[in-house]
Amino acid sequence: MKKILIFLLTLCIAAFSATTVVFAEEDRAKGAKSVYVTDGEASDELYSKNADERYPIASMVKIMTALICFETIENGELQLDDKITVSPNASGMGGSQMFLDTGLEYTVGDLIKGVIVVSANDACVALAERIAGSEEGFVELMNQKANELDMQNTHFANCTGLPASGGYSSAKDVAKMLSKLSKYDKYHEYAQVWLEDYSHPDGRVTTFTNTNKLIRFYQGCDGGKTGFTNEAGFCLAATAKRNGLRVISVVIGESNSKTRFADSSKLLDQAFGAYVAKNIVSKDEIVGELTVKGGKTNLPYGLKEDLTATVRRNADDEISVKTEFYDLELPITQGMVIGKMYAVSNGKILGEAEIYAFADLTKENYGDAVGRVLGGWNVKD
Repeated sequence: MKKILIFLLTLCIAAFSATTVVFAEEDRAKGAKSVYVTDGEASDELYSKNADERYPIASMVKIMTALICFETIENGELQLDDKITVSPNASGMGGSQMFLDTGLEYTVGDLIKGVIVVSANDACVALAERIAGSEEGFVELMNQKANELDMQNTHFANCTGLPASGGYSSAKDVAKMLSKLSKYDKYHEYAQVWLEDYSHPDGRVTTFTNTNKLIRFYQGCDGGKTGFTNEAGFCLAATAKRNGLRVISVVIGESNSKTRFADSSKLLDQAFGAYVAKNIVSKDEIVGELTVKGGKTNLPYGLKEDLTATVRRNADDEISVKTEFYDLELPITQGMVIGKMYAVSNGKILGEAEIYAFADLTKENYGDAVGRVLGGWNVKD
């Protein structure tokens, strides 16, 4: 729906400031070329080192590949149970793969799971060809999305992250796209698969083993993406959630796999120790009533998930709540998304949640209009 920006100051509360933490010396991932730690919205910098520098990021490219897939599904242009016939080009991809067979049909959901869990290059290309007609066309979509997300230090050259001229990104940009991908529940369902026997359409079985070890060994980790090439070094984007607080960490160019997981764990620990998720507006409560032109009554609205903000412990600041309503058309049904609510401090969005209609709303008819007018009269003898 077309959006109308109707930002209204609805609440001002005492909260905590969101200033950058100085991470302990031993927890700064000193061996990495680039580091970035941020909140789940990728709106507040918690820790940074060379975060805007451009580097090859290997298979972390697949974060954008998965994001485009889920957005295509969200737009109704693709379904998880749709089937894709694997081309020779897709099945012939080297590197990490789920060992697709040329000519066999695989579901979109299985292919996306292969991308997320085992970093399957063959699945990436199969999905790209289905969505955009070719990998080249899909890469155009990836770069368009990068521009939309203001990823100023990113250019994609393929959908797999295999070495290619002109392909690069930055730790901050990787965090931005992982933040968007983390909005999808299905992504986290796939990302938390640790070990799974996968049956191919012809009955052949291969084992999926998650490349992200933090899924099993770090409390609250429910997503992320590994990457490695000789050019990029060992990379990891990871996200974890504890007590309502989501944190994202990105390391690029580590010297070995063990170090990337150890450093990422320390970075996440520091963030969880220094920040909290502050509840700003509670879910399932009527927040207000909206007047919709032509509506029979006012429309009660609220949230289906708490609006929280990632804030620094033990330091006072103010957070304002602002609302954005879409350009609505009647009738409106209960449960429809009608806008967004934001927690804002010092011009930064610290959290957001979708606004839902808490009742049905139909057009006002002639009888309703007459009753409203007559009801407003104050008749005296």
